[in-house]
Amino acid sequence: MKPKITPLPGSIVAPRGFLAAGVFCDIKRLGTGKGSDKGMKRDLALIVSEVPANAAGMFTTNQVCAAPVKLCRERVATGLAQAIVVNSGNANACTGNRGLKDARAMAALLANELHAPQEHILVASTGRIGLPLPMPNVQQGIRHAVTLLGNESSDAAAAAEAILTSDTKPKALAVEFQLGQRQVRIGGICKGAGMIQPGMSPSGQRPASLPRHATMLAFLTTDAAIEPRTLQLALQDAVAQSFNRITVDGDMSTNDTVLILANGLAENPCLTLAPGARSRRKPTSLARPTPPDSRDFATFQTALNHLCLELAKMIVRDGEGVHRVVTLRLSGAKTQTEADTAVRAVANSPLVKTSWHGGDPNWGRIMDALGYSPATIVEDQIDIGYSAPGKSRILWSVRRGQPTKASFAALCRAVAPTEFDLHIRLNLGPAGATLYAADLTEAYVEFNKGDVSNPASLGG
Repeated sequence: MKPKITPLPGSIVAPRGFLAAGVFCDIKRLGTGKGSDKGMKRDLALIVSEVPANAAGMFTTNQVCAAPVKLCRERVATGLAQAIVVNSGNANACTGNRGLKDARAMAALLANELHAPQEHILVASTGRIGLPLPMPNVQQGIRHAVTLLGNESSDAAAAAEAILTSDTKPKALAVEFQLGQRQVRIGGICKGAGMIQPGMSPSGQRPASLPRHATMLAFLTTDAAIEPRTLQLALQDAVAQSFNRITVDGDMSTNDTVLILANGLAENPCLTLAPGARSRRKPTSLARPTPPDSRDFATFQTALNHLCLELAKMIVRDGEGVHRVVTLRLSGAKTQTEADTAVRAVANSPLVKTSWHGGDPNWGRIMDALGYSPATIVEDQIDIGYSAPGKSRILWSVRRGQPTKASFAALCRAVAPTEFDLHIRLNLGPAGATLYAADLTEAYVEFNKGDVSNPASLGG
């Protein structure tokens, strides 16, 4: 029986004991890209637990990673944190020793303002790569934001706005569910519109199963009592089927980060790994660990998975220039790795993506992308079809490698909606993969090409 999960207002401040704030401190400078060039848009956010919290994180596996990622990986490994400071408009990536020094300075200042240990402050940044942070502005922003911390929905909304860059709208959600006799909440905000194909892992190390390909950031809060290692495994599982399952343009950012704080104020029996429980395989961001033997943990995991997937879908729908969103459902691959590489080849093919934009059911481009993927493909075994989102009634365009009798007009109607499902059956094995993808539009190109004679028009 599925647990009852109820949506709530308030996103990151819906769980007990969390505060948030967002302020404008003019971090964006000429030449730092147009993504957050929206006048006096808030550009610095704080998320604070009133008590020390357990923490977990997932980080970009890009071999070039930003200073805040390096700092957070180190601090999340301790399993404890109390606050997160986030800036938009500047990625603080490829900034060398100064970048790391600035990230530590942001954490130190917030720690001083909150009277908390420096090592309990996490940092994230998003924006243009390669430019130093304007630290006087950042410092002013942190001090101002601390005075505005609150637990109202408006406070969470201010933080959700402050982390945006090229996004057109905030992305936020909170849910409530029951663990034993206690009501527990999880809230989250995220951002992302371009440079989106996250592949995150707990350590930032790239597993062999991950594909080699504007930043996505997600910040989650919960009042659940859950020990750090269990929280990390739960987050790993949730990210594997949400943020690591989306693509807008096939580019992995230097800054991709998901952080969660769990302060235990719901006072549920603490969720803890069963004694002696071990993962059956080495954890990766795509592999699911063996969960604790607990119905309460299963409920928590279901709620966390739901929240992360809904936030991830918001990112795809708000992708730069996106007109259509396609859920790719591939089955019948020989192995999980082959399923993943095949579905990503289709989702990231410029020819496939432009045909989606044009409403052209061009299955030949899909066949071509499958054929050049590293996966084992047998042409006369492939089925390709379309359905409404989440529906089982499929209009097949290809069966066993050959076109069906479905009319071109009927296929055009199937791909005309702004969202539809693409079904691919390889019919070679037991493995499958799902990916949430976007089309490729003239608006995406126009937004990202910029104008070198006008530095303010350049992207992140």
